[in-house]
Amino acid sequence: MSDAGEAIALSGRRIAVLGNSGSGKSTLARALSARLDIPHVELDALNWQADWRGLSTDAPEEWARVVGEAIAGEAWVTDGNYSKGALPQILPRATDIIWLDYSRAVIMGRVLRRSFLRAWSGRELWPGTGNREDFRRWLRKDHPIRWTWDTHLSANAKREGYWADPALAGARKHRFKTPARTRRWLEAIPPTPRAPD
Repeated sequence: MSDAGEAIALSGRRIAVLGNSGSGKSTLARALSARLDIPHVELDALNWQADWRGLSTDAPEEWARVVGEAIAGEAWVTDGNYSKGALPQILPRATDIIWLDYSRAVIMGRVLRRSFLRAWSGRELWPGTGNREDFRRWLRKDHPIRWTWDTHLSANAKREGYWADPALAGARKHRFKTPARTRRWLEAIPPTPRAPD
């Protein structure tokens, strides 16, 4: 298991990135996608529809279908923590599971900075949805700032369960406690040469 000694190579090309909101899942998944030349599946981008309608809650059967189609191939890197409809499909197929297990202080600093920059810029978060960060939403219970603070311990307990699940014993697990350790591990992965067009 990673996060001690030398970097451990990836086992395959189906990779699931887990971690609390604000831990940097999407950033790492995009970097792995580019480095390995494999598709990036951002679960938030699949879930969130216009006006903040979430497929995972509003249309669970459609959500499960969309996720299933997104991971039908033999190479992908996903990021997200959707325990209903997504992870039950993703984790059993994953060759590698990465957990960004950072401290609450690190994660809260990151989620606050991200939320501020998104709200300040007003940029659309997922093209075509019209969904944007809004300072007025910050105190809502479902906003990432509140959600990350409130669920830090319970979410980590759930991921501990994944780590111990015998059904996932076939996947190589990489657990990183600091962003610096994650960066060193990523930099040690040799890039996959891109196929000529």
